[in-house]
Parts: sequence; structure tokens; C-alpha cells
Amino acid sequence: MVGYDPKADDRSVSKFEAAAAGSVSGLATRALISPLDVIKIRFQLQIERLSPSDPSAKYHGILQAARQILREEGPTAFWKGHVPAQLLSIGYGAVQFLSFEMLTELVHRAGVHDARDFSVHFVCGGLSACVATLAVHPVDVLRTRFAAQGEPKVYRTLRAAVATMYRTEGPLVFYKGLNPTMMAIFPYAGFQFSFYSSLKRVYEWATPAEGKGNGNLKNLLCGSAAGVISKTLTYPLDLFKKRLQVGGFEQARASFGQVRHYRGLLDCAGQVLREEGVRGFFKGLSPSLLKAALATGLMFFWYELFCSLFQRVRKADS
Repeated sequence: MVGYDPKADDRSVSKFEAAAAGSVSGLATRALISPLDVIKIRFQLQIERLSPSDPSAKYHGILQAARQILREEGPTAFWKGHVPAQLLSIGYGAVQFLSFEMLTELVHRAGVHDARDFSVHFVCGGLSACVATLAVHPVDVLRTRFAAQGEPKVYRTLRAAVATMYRTEGPLVFYKGLNPTMMAIFPYAGFQFSFYSSLKRVYEWATPAEGKGNGNLKNLLCGSAAGVISKTLTYPLDLFKKRLQVGGFEQARASFGQVRHYRGLLDCAGQVLREEGVRGFFKGLSPSLLKAALATGLMFFWYELFCSLFQRVRKADS
């Protein structure tokens, strides 16, 4: 049901339904995976090795990091930046799924390719994510700043954060990390949508007829697998994005360990490779894969579920 399917016109969704389902999907998913996102960001921004053998490392494992954050900052720390994160998820989900539905329908009407092909879903998924990223990137920067700051807090409220960042760093601060974000989001989202559709077809082929009744489980499992594959293939660019987004924010990072200044994407990649080795490109991968599995699985699960609900309501009214 994700993407335009000419053979299922009776199950197609309207533009409003696609945007609404995408928004609700983003909201519900974000609320559930926020703690993992906070841990992932902390790992990505840590210069020291993620190892208990490094005495200067503040964090070195998911459970250890969770316990330390809970002890030092309390349970609300796992939802730091949750308001901008929810704004990000709601807006991103709406724009992404609406764009994807429109782009796949456009491909079908152009008659060039089958709208259900892996390559079509890859390109349309990547383009829809780029459109959504341009729309909500300033909120992503705010979310990262909130999740990255320690105690005492530099930003107390969302309004104060916007005013302070604009005054001290200028308007372009809200698009810090945009280059690696766009470079990472196109293949990441493209793989999400294309692998999701392909894995669903494999699931249909491999599952006996009597086991095909639970569509929700299929959507959840295929979405989770697509998320893990996509995140693994594109992870280093996500790490560069986070490092660049906190540039100029070093004073709030002092309690977490070493800080670095990066002049751009290539400089960031070079410093990480030189100081942290190839493994530095994959810092925070464990919580990120766990988050990707949950987030992508739940994203497609909620989207398909709410699209089905909207269609039932529409049929009941007709």
C-alpha cells in the first residue's frame, strides 16, 4: 500500500490521507524511540573510544550510557529535545509520504517504468526524503542541540534556543550539516522504501498461505529489516551530520569529553579517520541499528495501519 499501485486503485489513498497517515506515523514512532535517539547522538558526538578500557570515555555501551544519563540527568533526559523532535517527525512524515505517493503515481502516468520497481521506489523514496529534509532541517538542528547539551543547560526552551542561535550564529546555523544530511538521506530513504517493498514480496513468496493473514506483522518485520539494511549502508554520513550540527556549541559539550572544530564535511571525515580510525565512522551504530529497526518498522506499520483505517471510513461513508 506504500506507493502508487495501478493494480490496486480501490486501495489507493488520497493526498490528504497520505499526509495525515505520515504525520501520525511520525508522531507515534518518535515518542517510542526517543531514548535510543538520545543515546545514539551522545555516542556519535563522543571523540573518545566507546570502550570501558578508555578511562576518559564517558559512554561505552548502551546500558551503561542509559544508566549514567538516568543517574546524572534524570528520566526526562531521554526525551531531551522531544518537542522539536516531534515537530520534525510530524512534518517530515507528512511531506515524505505525500511526496512518495505523488512521485510514484507520476512515474506510472509517465509510462516509463513500473511504479513498483525497486529502482523506482529507491529514486522516489530518496527524492521524497530530500524534499522533507529541506522542509524540516532547522527543527532537526534544534533537536540535535537539545539532545546534545548537558547540565547546566544552555537552552531552556525552544523559543530561547531559536533566538540565541539566530543572534549568536546567524540564520545559516539552522542549516548546519545540510550537505551530509542530503547526501545520507537520499540513499537511506531510497533503500528504506525499495527494500521494504522488495522484502514484502519475498515475505509473500516465502510465507505459507495460512500464515499470510497478519498483514500488520508483515509490515513491521519488513520495515524493521529495511531499516537495519539502510542504516548500515549509510551510517557514516549520519555521524558526520551530527558532528557538524553541534559546531559552535562546544561549551555545552565540555562535560562530555573532548570537542573538535570542523571546517566542513571533508575536514570532519578526515579528522575522524585520523584520530578515531575507521571504527570512528561507526560510533553509535549499535543503538542506531536498534533505533532504525524500531523506527522504520513502526513507521511503515503505523502508515499502513492508518491508511487502512482511512479507507474503511471512506467506504463506510460511501
